[in-house]
Amino acid sequence: MEMSRQGGRSPLASPWVQLVFGVVCMAMIANMQYGWTLFVNPIDDKHHWGRAAIQVAFTIFVVTETWLVPIEGYLVDKYGPRPVVVGGGLLCAVAWALNSVASSLPLLYVAAAIGGVGAGAVYGTCVGNALKWFPNRRGLAAGITAAGFGAGSAATVVPIAHMIKSSGYEATFLWFGLGQGAIVFLLGMALYAPPTELLASVKNAANNLKNAVYNATPREVVSSPIFWVMYAMFVMMAAGGLMATAQLGPIAKDFGLHDSPVSLLGLTLPALTFALTIDRVLNGLTRPFFGWVSDRIGRENTMFIAFGVEAIGILLLSKYGHTPVAFVVLTGIVFFAWGEIYSLFPATCGDTFGSKFAATNAGLLYTAKGTAALLVPFSSVITTMTGSWHAVFMLASGMAALSALLAIFVLKPMRQKHRQTHASPSPVEIPFGQIVKE
Repeated sequence: MEMSRQGGRSPLASPWVQLVFGVVCMAMIANMQYGWTLFVNPIDDKHHWGRAAIQVAFTIFVVTETWLVPIEGYLVDKYGPRPVVVGGGLLCAVAWALNSVASSLPLLYVAAAIGGVGAGAVYGTCVGNALKWFPNRRGLAAGITAAGFGAGSAATVVPIAHMIKSSGYEATFLWFGLGQGAIVFLLGMALYAPPTELLASVKNAANNLKNAVYNATPREVVSSPIFWVMYAMFVMMAAGGLMATAQLGPIAKDFGLHDSPVSLLGLTLPALTFALTIDRVLNGLTRPFFGWVSDRIGRENTMFIAFGVEAIGILLLSKYGHTPVAFVVLTGIVFFAWGEIYSLFPATCGDTFGSKFAATNAGLLYTAKGTAALLVPFSSVITTMTGSWHAVFMLASGMAALSALLAIFVLKPMRQKHRQTHASPSPVEIPFGQIVKE
């Protein structure tokens, strides 16, 4: 592979440099998901299309961002990360430029689809490349990379909101889109695939064996029961978390907390604003934290703990979240116990199926987020039918609890058997972070 050959010569082709570049790229595309909510009302105020119609664009974005990642991952595994990220950066810039001039819903939807393809290309590439560069610390590497997306928009929320107010949403879309796209383009040119020797032998931290080189093809992955168990767990966890995040505003309003002031840590903010701020921060911090934990105590053990905390946190939010302080604190717990799925599942996929096709295989698993997003509207249907959020909370908590049990009692023994099948002594071990030149 050309990129692998280059990876041994360039001073930029080192694990930590590549990781930093990936994090910055992820932060640059984060606003396409997390910053979208700031544009909805201004768009509606100008065109009067209705919020529901405008939000269809967001659904299109999420679906194209997630379901096309396997194809983009295949391109990464075949041609290296550089062309995919460069192309993704260009598409992201084009998408927001189109948003700035969209005078009809069809054009807004086309821009959303283009942006989804671009963001998925960047997301899938950066996570997949991190899994390859850090074969012995996949949890930490995937977590740090995913944190760029989870918390990347935190620093730009205020500037975007200010520019929308002062210059209009059209100029904000245009200039932020061009700026973010340009940064992704430039850093994409500096991305490298790791040298092939780095992928040749991986130390198994769980039992201190050396694994034989096992690189499952995407076809083999989708034929594996392990993949589908992880996929089901991913869908259940993502659905519960997306329900909580997508409906947090309506929940706060129905609880009568929308504008209730909350004072914590020397800050006083409305309850909903405080909760959303905590979401951005903890949704980023949880990814490297639990990824680091999983590198030490095992993926399934970490899943059991995190998913169990999520189930309990949602139950407590349902019962005690009617007071402002409890609402803020408990939503923080829920978000902290949810965001780690974007580090634990890619790392587990890389551990199980190998590094050679890591981008494609992780992309296949990441489509679970798109599947879960299709379930989110049912939370509104359930609430309308039952007249309260209680059933939605119970459903989300139950899915998290079931995922925790599946991690320990189903996924763990399946992966142990799989690991024993493919493990054998190997005389070669490459130290963590070392660059091996061809």
